[in-house]
Amino acid sequence: MTSLSLNEQFKKLRLPGIMEIFEARLTSARENGLSHSEWLSLLLQDEIQRREALALEKRFKKASFEQIKTFEEYEISRYPLPMQHLIRDLMGGLYLKEHQHCLAVGPTGTGKTHLAQALGHQACHQGKSVRFIRASVLLREMHASRADQSWERNLKKLSIPDLLIIDDFGLSALTLTHAEDFYELVAERHLKSSLIITSNRKVEAWVDLFPDPAMGNAVVDRLTNHSYHVILEGDSYRRKMRPKASSPLKEEK
Repeated sequence: MTSLSLNEQFKKLRLPGIMEIFEARLTSARENGLSHSEWLSLLLQDEIQRREALALEKRFKKASFEQIKTFEEYEISRYPLPMQHLIRDLMGGLYLKEHQHCLAVGPTGTGKTHLAQALGHQACHQGKSVRFIRASVLLREMHASRADQSWERNLKKLSIPDLLIIDDFGLSALTLTHAEDFYELVAERHLKSSLIITSNRKVEAWVDLFPDPAMGNAVVDRLTNHSYHVILEGDSYRRKMRPKASSPLKEEK
C-alpha cells in the first residue's frame, strides 16, 4: 500500500483547516516546548473552532435576516423594568429549550423587529437553526405553493427551524386561505419548536383578523398559553435613532 503524504492524509480525513495551520502550530510547539499531547490538543481545538465558525456562518445565511441586529445596539433600558427583565431572560434561550413562543407587540417603531432579529442572532450563537420572514411574504409564499402542489413541502420546510420569526403579523385582515395556512403552521410548530411573532396589534385583537372566529380563537389560544408576552411601548425607537438634522444657520444682521 502506497503511503500518503501528510497533506493527503489531512484531505482524506477532511481536515483542511489543520492543513492550513499545521506548520504554524508545529513551530509554536517547538518554541514553547509543548508535549505531543498539548500540541495535538491545540491543533484539534483550532479545527473545532474553525468548524463552529463555519456552522455559525451557515446558520446566519439560512436565517435570512433583513439586517444583522444585536443586543449590543439595543437600548433595553428604555423599557419598564419588568420588560427589561423579560428580555434578558429571553436572551438566555431557555424559551427555545422549552419550545415556548415569544409574542412582541407594540406601536410602530418601538423596537419589535430589532428585538426579534437580536433574539434570532442570539439563537444562532446558541446553536439553533433560525428563519426570519415577514408575515406578508410568508402568507404569499404559502398561498403560491398551493398552485404548484408544493404546499406540504413548504409547510415542512417552515417547520424545520428551531426558531421561526414572523415579523409584522396582522397588518391587514386575513383571507380564508391565508388564515388556514397560518393556522396549520402554528399547529405544526406548536409544542415542537419556537415562534417569535411581532405585531402592531394587541394579541387579543388577532382573533378579529380571521374570517372564522373559531379558527382565530384556536390560533390565539395555542399561542397565548405557551408564550412570553413582550409589550413594547413608548416613543418611536426608529425616530429616536434617526440622525438629528443640523440646525439652520442664523442670518447675519
